[in-house]
Amino acid sequence: MNILMCSAGRRSELLKDFRKTMGSKGKIVATDISPYAPALCFADKHYFVPEITDDSYIDTIVDICRVENIQAVLTLIDPEIAILSKNRKIFENFGIKVLAPYFDTAKLCFDKYEMYKHLIKHQIATVTTYGTLDDFLLDFDARKIQFPVFVKPRTGSGSVGARRINRLEDLKMVMTGDSSLIIQEYMDCVDLDADVYVDAISGEVVSIFSKKKISTTIGGANKTISFKDKKLFEFIKQIASVLELYGPNDMDFFYKDGQYYLSEINPRFGGAYLHAYGTGVDFIKLIENNINNIANQPCLGEYAENIVMMMYDTVVIKSQKELVI
Repeated sequence: MNILMCSAGRRSELLKDFRKTMGSKGKIVATDISPYAPALCFADKHYFVPEITDDSYIDTIVDICRVENIQAVLTLIDPEIAILSKNRKIFENFGIKVLAPYFDTAKLCFDKYEMYKHLIKHQIATVTTYGTLDDFLLDFDARKIQFPVFVKPRTGSGSVGARRINRLEDLKMVMTGDSSLIIQEYMDCVDLDADVYVDAISGEVVSIFSKKKISTTIGGANKTISFKDKKLFEFIKQIASVLELYGPNDMDFFYKDGQYYLSEINPRFGGAYLHAYGTGVDFIKLIENNINNIANQPCLGEYAENIVMMMYDTVVIKSQKELVI
């Protein structure tokens, strides 16, 4: 298996996990716009590339894939998912699998308000969301929602700009003249997520690892504890049935009054997938099977409960000349 990881950034531990599963077989190639991306140091080969919005970006990535005989490509940042997805056919013409959702689903996952409307249409329990202040005020005046509420960007990732709002005056101040924000019901309840693999051949959900969040920082959970619930597993399969997901996904949920609510989907490897891998839930092997045109059989919940993950910081030390191709 030769795999290309785009926008590798800080995801060094994920590259290490890939190497553990792959052993001495295959090649890990990574890209980034910066020579100071530490994950590049853990790839077999790396490339510096243009910004993802550059007109030459896709041609650059395709050229790398051809030179390195890449069989699958993925990205580790949200804004790039739709770009790879939109150009899926170009990669497939060279026999390269794009481990990202199909384009319409990729757009939904990036636009939280469009995703909300899609989920409601398909009767998927989710967090009540408003695209404008006027829409919120209609329900507020009708006493269908109350403060506090949660405001966050309609697009984007890493929880940047997300915050709790306690008063109507503050909400009006924040929302006035800013169409990039959405308003959500404040969910004061259990916060959890699941790593979900949707088979690239069968289209089925074949692996799920669920965990409750003990502690979070900007960008996601850094302390989690594993658990299992068949009700959640069935809910995840229901969600996947109304979207065109493909490969690894990170799904965020709330649990309140006996009901699971989908918060959002990041259709890529989540930052806390390391927890799943550490308990033996190996998406990398599933990818390898798919590359070899082997459909994976469902293996939901094949891990131990009450296993804790605790992230910590580490560093890479290199001379500057080692960071330049």
